[in-house]
Amino acid sequence: MLEGGPKFPGIIGQNSHDNNYDDLSQGFYHKLGENSNMSIDSYDSLQTSNGGRSVAMSIESIGSNDSHTRILNHQGLRRHADDNYSVQQSVNHNGRVTHALNDDALARALMDSNSPTEGLENFDEWTIDLRKLNMGAAFAQGAFGKLYRGTYNGEEVAIKILERPENDPERAKLMEQQFQQEVMMLATLKHPNIVGFVGACRKPMVWCIVTEYAKGGSMRQFLMRRHNRAVPLKLAVKQALDVARGMEYVHGLGLIHRDLKSDNLLIFGDKSIKIADFGVARIEVQTEGMTPETGTYRWMAPEMIQHRPYTQKVDVYSFGIVLWELITGMLPFQNMTAVQAAFAVVNKGVRPVIPNDCLPVLSEIMTRCWDANPDVRPPFIEVVKMLENAETEILTTVRKARFRCCMALPMTVD
Repeated sequence: MLEGGPKFPGIIGQNSHDNNYDDLSQGFYHKLGENSNMSIDSYDSLQTSNGGRSVAMSIESIGSNDSHTRILNHQGLRRHADDNYSVQQSVNHNGRVTHALNDDALARALMDSNSPTEGLENFDEWTIDLRKLNMGAAFAQGAFGKLYRGTYNGEEVAIKILERPENDPERAKLMEQQFQQEVMMLATLKHPNIVGFVGACRKPMVWCIVTEYAKGGSMRQFLMRRHNRAVPLKLAVKQALDVARGMEYVHGLGLIHRDLKSDNLLIFGDKSIKIADFGVARIEVQTEGMTPETGTYRWMAPEMIQHRPYTQKVDVYSFGIVLWELITGMLPFQNMTAVQAAFAVVNKGVRPVIPNDCLPVLSEIMTRCWDANPDVRPPFIEVVKMLENAETEILTTVRKARFRCCMALPMTVD
């Protein structure tokens, strides 16, 4: 942990449990209605079924790599043929779920007024009042949970519900640790470019985390909607600054995100970006035991791919790839599979091709950020300054171009 940073007790990722934890934290969430034959890196993307919108967190499954569960089989969550359990019976007095969720076992387990709401230990003030929670339909699910859209106190929110494993105490213990870590992270991180935490709760059969909802979707979805066209340069630099400032804050607390990528960058109404998905983040203490699979190969630093010790500089590498996405509008290594990309990055030193007309300052940022030597990669405090210089250069160039245009073609009423 960095000196002067806050201490976070009870966080996993610092001992021999790391390998087991990471083995269990592979995400296999997919849009409802899709089949489960996913590509090697598709599990890292949370695709929504609500008009291209996304949410202020991406979910990760705690299931095994070969798990493509569509029906949650927890004994306590199964609905039986003779079960007359209605939503009206299962929810708190004011909280409600939509009629379409009558048969949703996870939603019923969360909203069941007959089951106690357990505290959040050191973060009890963040325990949500289920009477104020209105649940909408689920739009993504995986082996051990679902993601729903809803409202809390009248505000749009994303609701993540995870199922407690019924017959696997070890997995349940690790999932409990992950839940506590994510709550700690979200409750601690307060920054304009970090996704807002609404609250969480624990129930006998489920865990629930609620965050703000991002109507603009993820950066990757935004780029896909643009059909791989580059983002206007001024906006690209502004959004890159949002990410860099958010990561400067995260690193200042001695934390590592470990999964920085365009799928985890959420766009809000003013086109600002907030960083999401801190479920795999770690305290920067003893990283030797950390395994890398929680990240995505296209954005992953070489040292993580190779299972070598790493530092916060893995996030800087990932940022370099994200900046390239903004500049070009394309998916990194789009002509390769994720595994091919990882092999090329590690064994051949391959990086995305920077456009010839890219601003030199932006080219320098990308080149330094994704350098194979972590020591060469700049800290985010330096990245922010470099991007601010780029922003100034862009504005100055635009003003000069407009001035030249006006001198050549004097303005008319039209």
